[in-house]
Amino acid sequence: MAKHDDVVIDIKAMVEEAVAPEADQCCIYRVPFDIRKLNNEAYTPRVVSIGPFHHNRHDHLRDMERHKLIFCKAFLQRTKTTLATWIPHIQELEPHFRQCYSHALAFSKEELVKIIFVDSGFIFELFLIYYHHEWSHNNNFVLKPWMRTKIEIDLLLLENQLPFFVLDRLFNLSFTSVRESDPNDNIPSFLRLTFHFFNRFNISELNFDKHVSIMHFTDLIRTFHLQHHSKKLPDKNPGEVVTHLPSTTELSEAGVRFNVNINKFFPDFEFSRGVLTIPQLIVQDSTEILFRNMVVLEQCHYPLQSYIANYVIVMDFLVNKSSDVDILVQERVLHNLLGDSDSVAKLFNGLGKNIVLSNMSSHYGHLAQKLNAFQGNPWNKLKSTLRRDYCKTPWQSAVSIAGILLLVLSLLQTVCSVVQVIQQ
Repeated sequence: MAKHDDVVIDIKAMVEEAVAPEADQCCIYRVPFDIRKLNNEAYTPRVVSIGPFHHNRHDHLRDMERHKLIFCKAFLQRTKTTLATWIPHIQELEPHFRQCYSHALAFSKEELVKIIFVDSGFIFELFLIYYHHEWSHNNNFVLKPWMRTKIEIDLLLLENQLPFFVLDRLFNLSFTSVRESDPNDNIPSFLRLTFHFFNRFNISELNFDKHVSIMHFTDLIRTFHLQHHSKKLPDKNPGEVVTHLPSTTELSEAGVRFNVNINKFFPDFEFSRGVLTIPQLIVQDSTEILFRNMVVLEQCHYPLQSYIANYVIVMDFLVNKSSDVDILVQERVLHNLLGDSDSVAKLFNGLGKNIVLSNMSSHYGHLAQKLNAFQGNPWNKLKSTLRRDYCKTPWQSAVSIAGILLLVLSLLQTVCSVVQVIQQ
């Protein structure tokens, strides 16, 4: 009987400890297995771990821990921040910090406080060095161009995040005494520092706005791609998921012309009078990593606002092979820095795998209807064939027209001859 009571007590304690994360706070997610297995490296930091998910899990990241401590120490000295100032605030933030992660964190409160302390200090000092161009031999290793690039990408991985509100609050806390002693001191906000550090990813040239709200750095990159102003985004009224679109080559053979508009907002496509307009995308080494992490963020946090995932699905249809890439590169829709067209085709074909969408923007549904109808019209294909085979150049067009006129005149002459014979 005693053993039975012990089991009941143990199970009761186990059940009571099961606390679901608060949905309105959760914003940092582990990548779902079915997506991660397609390219594990795209979600795993290469040189620096930030936050709890990858802390002390990879041998290749351990060397960076010393440099993180050095940067953290430098930030505390720069701002004259004491441990007595920071630690109580971090301890106060820890329960809210824990709720931001989708999975239970197997760390004690003391361990999480250390992670927040070191990682925040490292990020603050790194951003300030770049903002003020403070290069020195003390930070030479971390600031080498090849290392900076790897760190930039690592800081954008969804699993490698600290909540932005935690970073913002600790940063402001560190400069409180400075601002009180000199209200005119031009200390940048942490959001401005963040914009500056990741500026090369700001493809929509979003202007700094203190009212921009982000959850973390991965969310910022998505914001950069979308400009995050709903009035400038495609209509997101729920529509059916697009199940078929002709490839770029098929559309080209049907007479569709492609146009790039660098002023368009990223996810927008327009089709009018036989011209498909697509915003330009620069395809480089970091493209797959960034898109994969933005798509996972949408899958987990923005299922009804999956603008990036919608774009990926459409591009997966348009790009099937290297010839599709070549056409889009020729029309400047894609700027291929990978060099190899096959690699770009494989990139787009892989991004759409294992993505689950319950609906897509009605904008893309209407686009699919128009493109499928245009490509399926035999008359459009005939006109395209005539243009391609007989009207490539003005000279060839003139020769073709002359040939048609001669054919018509010959036909008329033949008809007249036949008529004359009949009348005789």
